[in-house]
Amino acid sequence: MTLTDTYTLANGEKIPVVGFGTWQTPDGDVAEQSVIEAIKAGYRHIDTAAAYKNEVSVGRGIANSGVARDKLYVTTKIWNDIVTYEGAVAAIDESLAKLGLTYVDLFLIHWPNPAPTRETIGYEKRNADVWRALEEAVTVGKIKSIGVSNFRPHHIDALLKTAKIAPVVNQLYVNPSDQQEEVVAYGKAHNILTEAYSPLGTGDVLSVPALVAIAEKHGKSPAQVALKWSLQKGYLPLPKSVTPARIVENGELFDLDLSAEEIATIDGLHGTIRLTSNPDETGF
Repeated sequence: MTLTDTYTLANGEKIPVVGFGTWQTPDGDVAEQSVIEAIKAGYRHIDTAAAYKNEVSVGRGIANSGVARDKLYVTTKIWNDIVTYEGAVAAIDESLAKLGLTYVDLFLIHWPNPAPTRETIGYEKRNADVWRALEEAVTVGKIKSIGVSNFRPHHIDALLKTAKIAPVVNQLYVNPSDQQEEVVAYGKAHNILTEAYSPLGTGDVLSVPALVAIAEKHGKSPAQVALKWSLQKGYLPLPKSVTPARIVENGELFDLDLSAEEIATIDGLHGTIRLTSNPDETGF
């Protein structure tokens, strides 16, 4: 397995098994150069979002990477301020324009239940309306695949009542400290791939003693162990870094094989650091 190996999504599209995340990567040269470095290191899957406010720079990195567009997989996301069909249509075009692309491979609804409309529109109508715009963008070739992020089973159940296209991905805060077992199991049952954002717990899981011990045993970094755990669980991790050496290191994990005992040890780290927020209670 390598960074160019792929999972096959429920709709038949292929997605590279590791993505390069850009959450918290500042707009400008930092974002552009980190994307260039990632592609240079072999990553072919780049993940951004409207809320990251770096789509322009990520797009420049893609354009200046020297790798053809059709060899890359690009994801972006609709933010919580988009609550209508018309708003979603405009947001899709705005993201494409900022990225400098004619299509994206994957477009996600970033969060399921925006706080500003929780008591007015409600998440069911909001998501149904935004999803309809995403579906139409698929039919005209602006998007290849659509999915969700931070959705719990009841959010997806509601979406499926009106959806013509089922979500193929649920991007979740998943790492050894927060495994979201119920949501992951639901995804497996519905052929929805789990993408793991913050697969290193924004760095905090890397100092957990049990993970450090496994890393030392294999002559690998704790980050490589955490990322390989994600892969061996069947997830798609999205490591983020702006440091060239770390970007390369995070991709050098395919010669590592964790034993069943080591996987069980890492599974036992749930709750070691923090857990994700409840998407029905967030303040945004």
